[in-house]
Amino acid sequence: EMRAVVYSLFVLGLLWDSVRAENTIAAWAGELPCRKWDCECTFKRQMMDLSLRVSQLGDSVLEVIGGIQVAFTASLSPRTICFGPLTRNRPIPYDVITLNQGSMYNPALGLFKALRSGLYSFSFSVYSKVSAAGDRMYYKVQLMRNGRVVAATWEDNREDSEDSSSHTVLLPLQQGDQVYVELQRGRQLCGNVVGLNTFSGSLIYTSQA
Repeated sequence: EMRAVVYSLFVLGLLWDSVRAENTIAAWAGELPCRKWDCECTFKRQMMDLSLRVSQLGDSVLEVIGGIQVAFTASLSPRTICFGPLTRNRPIPYDVITLNQGSMYNPALGLFKALRSGLYSFSFSVYSKVSAAGDRMYYKVQLMRNGRVVAATWEDNREDSEDSSSHTVLLPLQQGDQVYVELQRGRQLCGNVVGLNTFSGSLIYTSQA
């Protein structure tokens, strides 16, 4: 349906330019102010400009009517009983994919890459459980954009047997920007239950790069 709309606009654009051209020629009382070779060159240039404008119009229409749809939701596999502790900060490998519209989330790397500039919404939830009373609950999870911390949640105590938290942020991204959730070195998430450690995001609207 979207393609049909774009094709219809393309045809309408051609018809409109043809009508404008005919009106211009009909209104001209004398000879055309150019020789034959110049007229052909001018016509070709006008057609190239028209093709470019129609192409840009098609891209804009596809964006407005939903041609660019980006959304993903992923969670940490329940097979991962404990993630960490690690010797360095590392992206959390959310490998159970519920949704990956636009295919911009890479589950192998746990990384989202923006292919279009725009405003995005990201959310992540964290859950951890200690194996026995008195054990240390110790984690710090960070939402990262191009290697810089955007938001974080952490816990360090021996009173809680389990803990959970979540964050949601709006991020303006440029094409090629990378967003991921990482676990800080020396910390761990344990007692993972399916659907409780999650990472999700979606495109709200595109913008010019």
